[in-house]
Amino acid sequence: MTSRLNRLAVAVLATTLATLGVTVANPAPASAAMTICYNTSQAGSYAGTANQAASIWNNATNNLTLSANCGSNLRIYQITGGGSYAVRTSLGNGRVYIDTQQAAQYSPLRIMTHEIGHILGLPDNYNGNCSLLMSGGSAGTSCTNPYPSSAEANRVSNLFAGTFSATDRSADIFRDSWPGALTTVG
Repeated sequence: MTSRLNRLAVAVLATTLATLGVTVANPAPASAAMTICYNTSQAGSYAGTANQAASIWNNATNNLTLSANCGSNLRIYQITGGGSYAVRTSLGNGRVYIDTQQAAQYSPLRIMTHEIGHILGLPDNYNGNCSLLMSGGSAGTSCTNPYPSSAEANRVSNLFAGTFSATDRSADIFRDSWPGALTTVG
């Protein structure tokens, strides 16, 4: 009963002060950023690339921090063949697979940042626009842009702030962002 009276008194005081034109700062602390711990123990030669991609996402977004080797929300693997892809088990959790054959043709940093984008809640956008990170390989091998657009970064920030629904489909697999190995016809 006492806490209810205290809340009522604070509400009346705030209303009275607002009526008088007095602004009172909200004493509630801002919400803390969510930390996604990624593990590069299986990333092979792409561990440094994963760190660069995490830095890109950390600089582009709010409400989110990717931190290396503090846990395993996100596991990063180096594979050979089969294509690069991401498996999101829930928002901020999953696995990224970087194919060495594709990384020899496309920018490894763009691939890594793109695949982490899936773990952070972004879908593919196969429109061929190099300025959009989530256009993936559809932008061609000459596209090396590893940065999310402001719209992509804002969407991730909003997902982690809880202002957007992730329409979390629990276990999403994102394949075929990067066309298969180029072959020559002889």
